[in-house]
Amino acid sequence: MLDAQKQAQLLHLAQDILKDTHSLTNEQLVQSLRAIIRLADWKYYVASESLLTDYEYDFLYKHLLKIETEHPELLSPDSPTQRVAQGLSERAATIKHLVPMLSLENTYNADDLRAWHQRCLSILGIEQIEYCIEPKYDGASISLVYEHNRLKQAATRGDGIQGEDISINAKQIKSVPLFINLEANGIEQIEIRGEVVMNKENFKNLNTQREKEGLSLLANPRNAASGSLRILDPQEVAQRKLSAIFYHISYVQHSHNATQHQAIHSHKEALENLYQWGLPSPAKELKLFTDIEALIQYCEAFESQRDLLPYEIDGLVIKVNRFDQQEAMGMTAHHPRWAVAYKFKARQSSSKLLDVIFQVGRTGSITPVAKIEPVLIGGATISSVSLFNEENVREKDLKIGDTVLVERAGDVIPYIVKSLPEARLGTERTIQFPSHCPICQQELEKPEEEAVWRCINIDCPAQVVERMIHFCSKDAMDIRGMGIANVQKFYELGIINNIADLYKINWDKVASLEGFKEKSIQNLKTAIEQSKQQELYRLLFGLGIRHIGETTAKNLSRAIQNLEALYTWGENDYLALEDFGPKMAKSLVHFFSLDENKKLLQELKSLGLNFENLQKEKLSEGNLQGNTFLFTGTLSKMKRSEAEKLVEQLGGQILSGVSSKLHYLVCGEDAGSKLEKAKKLGNIQILNEQEFLDLIQQA
Repeated sequence: MLDAQKQAQLLHLAQDILKDTHSLTNEQLVQSLRAIIRLADWKYYVASESLLTDYEYDFLYKHLLKIETEHPELLSPDSPTQRVAQGLSERAATIKHLVPMLSLENTYNADDLRAWHQRCLSILGIEQIEYCIEPKYDGASISLVYEHNRLKQAATRGDGIQGEDISINAKQIKSVPLFINLEANGIEQIEIRGEVVMNKENFKNLNTQREKEGLSLLANPRNAASGSLRILDPQEVAQRKLSAIFYHISYVQHSHNATQHQAIHSHKEALENLYQWGLPSPAKELKLFTDIEALIQYCEAFESQRDLLPYEIDGLVIKVNRFDQQEAMGMTAHHPRWAVAYKFKARQSSSKLLDVIFQVGRTGSITPVAKIEPVLIGGATISSVSLFNEENVREKDLKIGDTVLVERAGDVIPYIVKSLPEARLGTERTIQFPSHCPICQQELEKPEEEAVWRCINIDCPAQVVERMIHFCSKDAMDIRGMGIANVQKFYELGIINNIADLYKINWDKVASLEGFKEKSIQNLKTAIEQSKQQELYRLLFGLGIRHIGETTAKNLSRAIQNLEALYTWGENDYLALEDFGPKMAKSLVHFFSLDENKKLLQELKSLGLNFENLQKEKLSEGNLQGNTFLFTGTLSKMKRSEAEKLVEQLGGQILSGVSSKLHYLVCGEDAGSKLEKAKKLGNIQILNEQEFLDLIQQA
């Protein structure tokens, strides 16, 4: 294997090639691309690590293939383009696949799909083809061979010709049957292809456990699945809770008495058979199309739904449905001509960590934020990434100047998965955490039980601004028009200096500012005035009390008639409430004991803000009185906030977590750890969305 310095040089060269900033001749470029791809293959297939994203790898591979095609004199038998993949672990025995395990040609847009469709029509010499389409699961490829109804062997993809023998570990995957009555279908031997995957929730739990044990975090579910298959201890493999999904029958040997009726004629029939035999398959997700434009529309629409699935997918697979047409089309040395992958927009990309700045939050928390070279991920350009806290930075061994892997899943805030130490050149710098607040210079403190450093100066300008932004936000007082930009501008100009000043704005001064006309000023005035009548829980949440979220604020407001009652509450009063813990109780007691906070509240009351629980009498009359609810997963017929409001209107209470005090857990799509915990407790009634709606109607 290459030494660390050579690996780093190759990774930096890869980035130059991707950006087209290199000055290599074609011959030098070919040699460099081969070395980069070999390194990436070894890391991925043997070490279960990703050096390049799928998009970057595909780009470099196709670039190499293009040069070799245009300059055949540069083609070499040992080029990665002349084989499917490279590298097998020397530790495990190898098994030869009954049929070569090829990869798929990738497409990234509608034009690519149309071009592939035209090639299919041309090869077959017909005017219409029936295609089937299914999810492309992002896991580790696996091949199973059954003989006389029993699982004989399981192998990784390896180099496409032979793979590692993982038969013992495959038997730990509960979705892999050890016995299938295939002889009843006239089958003596069969080879089945699939993907070993890890449920998103299981992956999250695995990383949480690894973090507790001081182990490095796994980059993504795909790497976790691939690495799990190579673990030497089968019991540990079983604990990883892997799953497998099967999508292809590559070889069938029928018995002599097999009838024509038992033969499989299409991919759709194959998936249906796999499902009937007890093998998880995408049979139910499979769609058939004869119109390429309708197929393209389906691909584009499906991409927005990928996060609703319990497993990661990175695209869709389109295949010619009929086996006789597949056979007529044949294969290249690298991929079948009758199938193609439609890849979704990249969720991961590599970038360079340029600098780290430190931001101050509304509770004084100091958050390191990475400034990276701008990179396009999932349709958005990312240039700033939160690093959360010092422990996260140290654990991931991040340094300024590092090449880092950045991920963005759906609409979630992007984060740095890991650094790539292999790319270090020795000029990287350690990230130094400040000892004093970067805004007010107050010495920072770090409570023993917390992972973050804090500025304890409540008059710190950064905290003051963040508190006002939070107070005006949609889930708090919902003052429309008073967004981040306007709060910052008004503060810098001295128009507002604290939360109470929001209700004492000098409108003549605002009118003199550029961009503020009579209508926009009137809209802002109206929003501020209307906020005075917001429900009590919104005011409690808007105050930004540590550990007090929206749900907790609702539960707290429900327990009192007037906010001022909390001035005299002790910790035991809070702990007696549903879903309240010691941290919340201490935080609330501390907040209401401070004279400056009482002074602020009295001023807000004098300015006309609502301090009364106007909902108390109304809610107590509902038929759900005394029942507690919690929602998990994605609801399809309404937003979660709308469902919670329905419960509260009928007198029910929303909890923030699963506990013995919970009566109903309502589960939408992709319900995770909360569902598992509720099942273990055993005394919680679990409802799906429709059952919840039926319950609401009865109430």
